[in-house]
Amino acid sequence: MYTDMRIAYGNALLELGRTNEKIVVLDADLGSSTMGRMFEDKYPERHFELGIAEANMTSIAAGMALCGKIPFANSFAAFAAGRSFDQIRQSIALGNVNVKIVGSSAGLSDFGDGATHQTVEDVAIMRSLPNMTVLCPADGNEAYQATLAAAEHNGPVYLRISRADFPSITPPDKRFIIGENAVLHDGDEICIFASGYMVGLAAQAAKSLQGKVSAKVVNIHTIKPICSAELAKLTAGCKAIITAEEHSIVGGLGAAVAEGMRKNPLPIEFIGMNDCFGRSAHNYNELMEYFELTSEKIAKTAIVLKDS
Repeated sequence: MYTDMRIAYGNALLELGRTNEKIVVLDADLGSSTMGRMFEDKYPERHFELGIAEANMTSIAAGMALCGKIPFANSFAAFAAGRSFDQIRQSIALGNVNVKIVGSSAGLSDFGDGATHQTVEDVAIMRSLPNMTVLCPADGNEAYQATLAAAEHNGPVYLRISRADFPSITPPDKRFIIGENAVLHDGDEICIFASGYMVGLAAQAAKSLQGKVSAKVVNIHTIKPICSAELAKLTAGCKAIITAEEHSIVGGLGAAVAEGMRKNPLPIEFIGMNDCFGRSAHNYNELMEYFELTSEKIAKTAIVLKDS
């Protein structure tokens, strides 16, 4: 059972390194934080430290993939998705090249470094790219399994990793299947689609709503691709939808669900960052409370939707 997503990711890399000699890991001077250092310690000949040069790292990863390797390129999400966008677009997504981009310390989890290091737009950036698969695991257990799944997938993958401690809400041995999202709590009035840390909060909200609102909670760990037919099936009979994400409401999970539901529209409310950047704080929970990314906010929104 993992509570630390980064440790889970590091251990998954070790397992991949043991079972597949094609796996290589690249870091941009942040290996001690991304946990790429764990792979370096065990397989130093397959770890590459590129320094503070994320764009260069990404281009090298593309070249390695074209030579038959399966590279995992790590950095803080702000740099992995933002600073390297041109290289990802031109050298990886355009040619459908088999590179795994891992955005660590995503969302608000790097609370102390403020808005420059907090990434609330990475999902929007990555899911806008053709050929890119976007994964956002709900806890450490799922992060471990998602890393294994990313390695098996033939094509570009963006994997979103938090630095915060997450409660374990998924089984540690449950195989991660890209595109197969899971119902964590059954209900038939409001359907709550959540990703990342917000999945656990959505499950808490659903329990607090028992006797008031019948809420279904769905863990959307695969934000792209997202299946319109599956969304319609999950929301059948429901009155409305809530999406909950630790990301901007512009271009993230909420937008993906709204796009997917366009042929079967329902009232929908987004819970996320309201088109704003983060800020520095003393701890992660302080930020989550400040931006109303809480189980209480989800529950109140469900009650309003039911009564509207």
